Amino acid sequence: MGETLNTVQVEIFGQVYAIKAEADPAQVEEVASRVDSEMRALSRSIGVVDSLRIAVLAALNIADECVRLRAEVRRLEERATALSGEIEDIL
Repeated sequence: MGETLNTVQVEIFGQVYAIKAEADPAQVEEVASRVDSEMRALSRSIGVVDSLRIAVLAALNIADECVRLRAEVRRLEERATALSGEIEDIL
């Protein structure tokens, strides 16, 4: 059986949302804050006020960051595996 769902109230780009999640409330707040920050930064930089357009652009930026970070994690895992093999060879 899954964990208990926590309901966390967050504000993103001026709108209040009640989010239900198994995650720790502090994590939900951190994620919401990241989305809010990205949307506000985009709104300031491009001057668009349409919240849907801002949300889509923010999602694209955050997804791009996620894809790049996942690729970096894979690269670091491959490097760690290679180094582990080199250490085994030395020992």
